[in-house]
Parts: sequence; structure tokens; C-alpha cells
Amino acid sequence: MPQLVKGGKHTFGWSRVGEEGQIRIPPDAWIEYRFAEVEYGYLLSGSRTSGGFGLTTLESLKASPFGDFLDRHPEWESPGSVFGKSIRYGPRVIAVVPIRGKSIRVPRQILTLYEVTKGDLLLTVRGSRLALGFIARGPIVKEARKHSGLTVFS
Repeated sequence: MPQLVKGGKHTFGWSRVGEEGQIRIPPDAWIEYRFAEVEYGYLLSGSRTSGGFGLTTLESLKASPFGDFLDRHPEWESPGSVFGKSIRYGPRVIAVVPIRGKSIRVPRQILTLYEVTKGDLLLTVRGSRLALGFIARGPIVKEARKHSGLTVFS
């Protein structure tokens, strides 16, 4: 997994947003973030600079500073019941998506909230132990475009 600049984030490659909002999770990220163990993932909007979103699991969300979100909105602990919905929590938008076949499928209306559209290339990065980052813009994406050898997952 390359590190684009010394001291920078590690990247897994690019993930292309498909026609139906499907987005592949890179194999190494699939293992590292233990997505095989869950049926649903939680999306958290990225920073203003990088845009996009992070993908995490319910267990990781509970153990993070977002655990208080679940205390205030316990219905979100049943991801199947809130699939397709979104909620603003502070500066973040949170949504739930199914994880199937090492991919997620994000409905168009949810993609729009994250300023992402079909065909976009999202840079997948090790953002934190909380979430796998799918970055849409900013200096990290600009640097990644200089590295032609990054894998594209479609």
C-alpha cells in the first residue's frame, strides 16, 4: 500500500462510482477494516477539504467519538431499518449502506449529499482506525493523480 508523500496517508488505490452507485472496497481495506463481518456500513461525510466520505462499521462507530450519536439516535443501531436515510449530526452527514460482494451501493440521493456522482474516482485511504476514507478532492487527490501506478477498482 503506497504512501504518496513522506508522512502522508497510505492509499489503497482508486474506487470508481458505478452506474448504480456501486463502489468497490479494495481487497486490503476489506481485510483491514473487517468488512466481511458485517452486512451494513455507515458513511460519515469527509472534511470540507477532501469531501467524499468514510466507511465504517457499527462496532467501530460505537467505540468512536460518534458513540454519543447512537446514544441520541438508538434507531440507527438497527441499520436495516434506516437504510436509504441520512441524518445530519453536527457537521457530518451519516447514512447506512449495504455491504455485498466486497462493494457498497450508495443510492443516488445519498451520493449527492457527499457531492459524489456516478463515474467519479474516489481515492481510498487509510483515514483512521474508525473509517476507510473515500476522498473526492483536495491536496491528497491532487498528489495521487501524479502516481499513475495506483490501482483502479471498478
